[in-house]
Amino acid sequence: MAEARILVVQPSEDTPAGRLDDWLGEAGAELDVLDPTRETLPETLDEHSGLVVLDAETSATADLQCPWLGRLRTLLSSATGAGTPVLAIGFGAHVLAMATGGRIGTRSHGPEAGTLLVAKRDAAAEDVLLGPLPLTPDVFQFHREEITTLPPTAQLLAASPGGENQAFRVGDRAYGLQFHIETTPGIVRRMLASEPDVAAVVRPGQLDEEHLERFHADLEETWKPVAERFVRMAATPPEERAGTRSLPLL
Repeated sequence: MAEARILVVQPSEDTPAGRLDDWLGEAGAELDVLDPTRETLPETLDEHSGLVVLDAETSATADLQCPWLGRLRTLLSSATGAGTPVLAIGFGAHVLAMATGGRIGTRSHGPEAGTLLVAKRDAAAEDVLLGPLPLTPDVFQFHREEITTLPPTAQLLAASPGGENQAFRVGDRAYGLQFHIETTPGIVRRMLASEPDVAAVVRPGQLDEEHLERFHADLEETWKPVAERFVRMAATPPEERAGTRSLPLL
């Protein structure tokens, strides 16, 4: 099995890869972190076998303020079309949705934030990446916009009462997660401080230090194996990816 070299697009200093960085590295991936606000995004992923796109405070529609957004959409579209493994989180999921024909918009019922649960849809049972997850995995929510329309070819993999389009797959290997799995207590506190209006909807007690530590322990138990499977997916040679619903063992 080939090595996994993954490009990590991080548009914001306040929302880094966090524990996801550790999980991917521990699984054997080589990570190249790129800040699109300061560095030029590549036109293709010829030098990488996977792509991770992280969260940002900006909207995925803010092209005037973020001239690099168009290039990121193009990169996500080409990666999806090529069958390159993609993991897009929060803002990244919004950009992935838009790049492949979906739409986003402001949540009609206000922001969603806090330590919450999502529920797997039936279609997720056979999914190579999310299939082994428990039925209602822990996630951290922090957003005022949401994916209102999935891309035409997308498969919905998880939903919740607070938002239908919580996790989806486009093609065989491109995944979008509306929620966060990469946070640490410190990242959560920075997110709360940066957007107090979103933070205001968090339920009482969910920001207590003891609760955040316990929640993130559960988060690691649930989502670290997903990161490991993503690395195996990225390490699988392209000619072996098409048409398979299983991954090679490490």
